[in-house]
Amino acid sequence: MKRPGPLLTLLAGLLLGVFMLSLNATTGTKSASSYREESPSPKASASPAPSSSPTTTAPSPSPSKSAFPNADYAGRTDDDSSAVAVSLRDGKAIAYFCDGRDKESWLKGNVKDDGTMKLTGKNGAELNGTLKDGKSIRGTVDLGGQRYGFTADKAVRPSGLYRATATVRGAKIDGGWIVLPGGKQVGILDRDGKPSAAPEIDPETGAVTIDGQTLTARPVTP
Repeated sequence: MKRPGPLLTLLAGLLLGVFMLSLNATTGTKSASSYREESPSPKASASPAPSSSPTTTAPSPSPSKSAFPNADYAGRTDDDSSAVAVSLRDGKAIAYFCDGRDKESWLKGNVKDDGTMKLTGKNGAELNGTLKDGKSIRGTVDLGGQRYGFTADKAVRPSGLYRATATVRGAKIDGGWIVLPGGKQVGILDRDGKPSAAPEIDPETGAVTIDGQTLTARPVTP
């Protein structure tokens, strides 16, 4: 019997190789396909969109009237017989009416948002006025059964209202001064309840000499 030749042996080996290659290819495809089927499909975890509640915008408050600036005012009565000064601070006011001889009154009260004021003093004294644009006060003073109309313009130091209180040689001293725009002064000095014309003060320092003693008159504020 003849042995298979080398060609037959080579052919048999080639067929075996093709068979093995086909088997491996089939097994690999099946494995890959099986992996994809067994793999869980990813679940989309979508968080719910936040509910959009309507935004409520609070109405902006209506602007309030601004307070009148702190200032001093000084002027004369319509009949030119007396002077009036008003000091305004943070919505409060103090005023002084003085004729420079024997009639005077200190008054105080509040200033409303519209600029009106009603100030009261001793013995029924009353000042009613209106602040106009922060530049002047127009009003009336009722004192001793008389009514005095007045206009007081905004004053710049040293113009304004001053006062000094002390005890000099056993007497109680209470002095009030109005320094008008232009420098003229109107004041009354009260000694133990007896009024008289007041000596002039130094408007720059407030210094005044009374019965040989030097006092200091200071600006008056509420």
